[in-house]
Formats: sequence, C-alpha cells, structure tokens
Amino acid sequence: MTERQTKALITGGGGFVGPHLAQHLADCGDEPVALDLNSGPDLRDASGWAETMTRHRPDVVYHLAGMSDVGGSWQKPVLTFEINTVGTVAVLDAAVRAGVGRVVVISSAEVYGTVSADQLPVSELQPAAPRSPYGASKQAAEAAALHYWRGHGLETIIARPFNHLGPGQSTKFAGPAFASQVADAERNGGGVVRHGTLEPRRDLTDVRDVVRAYRLLSTHGQPGHTYNVCSGESVSMGELLESLLALSLGDIKLEVDPERIRPVEVPILAGSFDKLASATGWTPNIPLKQTLSDVLDDARRRIDASVPQSG
Repeated sequence: MTERQTKALITGGGGFVGPHLAQHLADCGDEPVALDLNSGPDLRDASGWAETMTRHRPDVVYHLAGMSDVGGSWQKPVLTFEINTVGTVAVLDAAVRAGVGRVVVISSAEVYGTVSADQLPVSELQPAAPRSPYGASKQAAEAAALHYWRGHGLETIIARPFNHLGPGQSTKFAGPAFASQVADAERNGGGVVRHGTLEPRRDLTDVRDVVRAYRLLSTHGQPGHTYNVCSGESVSMGELLESLLALSLGDIKLEVDPERIRPVEVPILAGSFDKLASATGWTPNIPLKQTLSDVLDDARRRIDASVPQSG
C-alpha cells in the first residue's frame, strides 16, 4: 500500500489514543472519521458496524476501540472478551462487507505475559502467554484478524503497543494516576500519592510517537504480520513516580494502596521495535522526561479546570 492521502475510520476515536491519531492523520493530509459510543455503534452491534462501515467506506480502518483496563479485566472477564474479541470480529466482518482495503488492529504487549530476563527485549517471535483476561482477549482478537486476512483477503496488520502515555490519558493508568495526585498535592500545598507495586518495569512510549507508528503501518506494514510499538527500554513504576516528583515542588509523601495491587503482575516487559523500524523507518522521538512533563501539565490543567473560580 503506497503512501497517499486516505479516508480513515478510527474506532474508539473518543478515547485516549483516538484524538491523537485523528490529529496526526489530519496533519498528514488524510481524512479521518473518528467514532465512539456517541457517534457510532457499540462494538457488540455487528449489524450497526456493517451499516456504519458501508456508509463511510474508508480506505483504512484503525481499530482502537475496546476495554483497556488490564486490572479491571479481572472483575469483568466476560465483558472484556465480548468487547475486545467479539467486537473485533464485528469490525473486521463489516470491513470485508464494505470492501475496506486495510485494517490496523491495535492489540497489546499484554499478550506476551511473563517473559524471563534472557528473552528481553521481546520480539514478535516470542510466543503469546497472557496472564490477564485483557491479554487473553487481545490474543483472541489477533487470531480473528489473521483469520480475516487468510480467509477473506482483508489486509489486516496487528500492532502490539507496549505501555504508552501522554496528555489526555485516563487516571486508571499508573502514569496519569501519579500525575493527578502530584498535581492535586501541589494545589493543596502538600499531600500523599497512593500507589500499587512499584517494582514492575514497563516499556513506555509517548502516545504521539505511537500514533505515528500506526499510520506508517497502514501504509508500509505487511498484511498478516505483527509489529511491536515500543521504546526498547524499561522503566520501573518507582522510577516513573520519582521522575514525576522531581518535576514538582510540592511536599509529597508516598503510601501503598492495596486496592491498586493487581492479582497477577508481570515483573518486567521491554520490547524490540526492530521489525517496525525495518518496515517503516519508525523510531521513538519524544524522550520520557518530556512526556512526563506534558502529562503533569495536563493533570494540572484538569485540576485547575475543576476548581470553581472565585469572584
């Protein structure tokens, strides 16, 4: 698929990544249509997706929509599979019926599960062994995507993003949760940041680098292939929190919150983006320090906007 202006449909367009992707596509001259539950069907509504896809007839679909809370998937495993797996099938089937050329299916590095130190950084050849309902639902969605390529000729490309963060992310995730608490403590002249386990190490990429990778995969990715989207390095949650604290002048204490500790935690995850770089020329550009500064500024703006103004 050559580099050209395309009409793109984004599922999950109202989430964290969707607005960043829509902006990037527009900046590249594409015509993005971003759908969410307010403007498009529920993922479990197969007939609704068939009608929607036929009406828009995009050149490429970026399938971002789904449940993304890994910890929450333990409480809602059935719903997680219904939305992430069955919902992906609904989108893929609708794409076939509408004659869509290509679908970039956004999976997750959670499909790898626990990986030993001698297997790091993880490449796409690493067998999937998910440790959460979320990861298992994404592995099943990947299988569906490959079936639609092999069985229907729909050009599906699987992106496996590792952890990514940036402005606009939900506080269900560690980085923005830390930043929100830090910003709140700053406003109050001091406070406490509550956290879960700080030992796990994650591969973190700025969301603005991630969406750049997604578009490159839509034009240069090989159908039926899977690509890691990651930085190639790992950072502990403790290091992430300390970096945010270093950007703040507040008097802040730390406290363990048992509610934030997951039943099963992957100790370390770091990936290799060699395959992505080889196919597209992509490398991450935005340093983690800049990302964290932007995330903290975003948290400060949100808190300022929620505080009633006097006078």
